[in-house]
Amino acid sequence: MAGPSQPQVTDEVWDDDRVKSFLSQEPSSTETADFYVLLRAYRGMRPDDFKRFLSFFVAADRDLDATDNQGRTLWQIIESHRHGHEFIALREKARA
Repeated sequence: MAGPSQPQVTDEVWDDDRVKSFLSQEPSSTETADFYVLLRAYRGMRPDDFKRFLSFFVAADRDLDATDNQGRTLWQIIESHRHGHEFIALREKARA
């Protein structure tokens, strides 16, 4: 029997330490660390938090164009996602 459903948290505050914690995540597969943390951050963060994450990512001299095992960047993967364009625009700002 399934347990009670958990309420979805949508207004949770992410401080800088929590956002930066994504930089230390390590892939369990053969993906590059840079691609892995970008993908995890994209999946786990709202655009405002992801924007802050990208500033820390760039400051740490990480690769915004890291690829997965199939040679795709995060940006190529998410370009067809409903909200992907918001995140791609943040990447362009992070590069500037």
